[in-house]
Amino acid sequence: MARLTDILQWCDQTLKTSEFRDYAPNGLQIEGSQEVNKILCAVTASQEAIDAAIAQKADLLLVHHGYFWKGEPYPITGMRGKRIKTLIQNNISLVAFHLPLDSHPTLGNNAAISDLLGLEHLEALDPSERHPVGNIGYLPEALSPEAFRNYLAERLNTQVLHLPAEKLSVQKIGFCTGAAQDFITKAAVQGCDAYISGEVSERTYYEAQELDVHYYACGHHATERYGVQCLGQALAEQFALEYHYHELNNPV
Repeated sequence: MARLTDILQWCDQTLKTSEFRDYAPNGLQIEGSQEVNKILCAVTASQEAIDAAIAQKADLLLVHHGYFWKGEPYPITGMRGKRIKTLIQNNISLVAFHLPLDSHPTLGNNAAISDLLGLEHLEALDPSERHPVGNIGYLPEALSPEAFRNYLAERLNTQVLHLPAEKLSVQKIGFCTGAAQDFITKAAVQGCDAYISGEVSERTYYEAQELDVHYYACGHHATERYGVQCLGQALAEQFALEYHYHELNNPV
């Protein structure tokens, strides 16, 4: 058993949340039990994730995508109202970490992607960022664009959309998980052969061609399901807690 305040303090210090300007609050979003025995992790605080936390008798739901995003309506009604009501009624805390969990060098989504793909000599996609939310890595050997697409699909267990460029091989890879398709311009500036993200826009098709950077859309969910697992496992070890990951199977 651990105190909720101790878990939050450890996360804030480990992820350096105060050093990020984010689109939603990082840390505690809905307060539940002050004593935590079990954590359930999921990518997004959907109703399915909340129901899974209830079924698992979890005290804390840890997610990457929580609530209270900038630009959202203030009233807590409808779908969001139901979610929050369910959490409060079941005394479950909701804790979310967004950009700090993308960028953490060992627990983050991008770190996990680099490990899964075996990328080497990591560097920042944007050297001006203090805590880079995107990175560059190198394949041990160059691959054809088609072979790299197949490699991505196998390693990430997801469908991959490839928007081709003219380069005949790829080795220097830029990547940023989630909805970071517009960072393809940063990848081009850094001389990357290819760029990986989760989502894709109509304009990305032309940018890949004209910037001569192969673009691979691997799914927002598929690229961001690793950080919460790494953080959940770290918390389980740090505080001797029970931990479970719930896969939402979101195809987007």
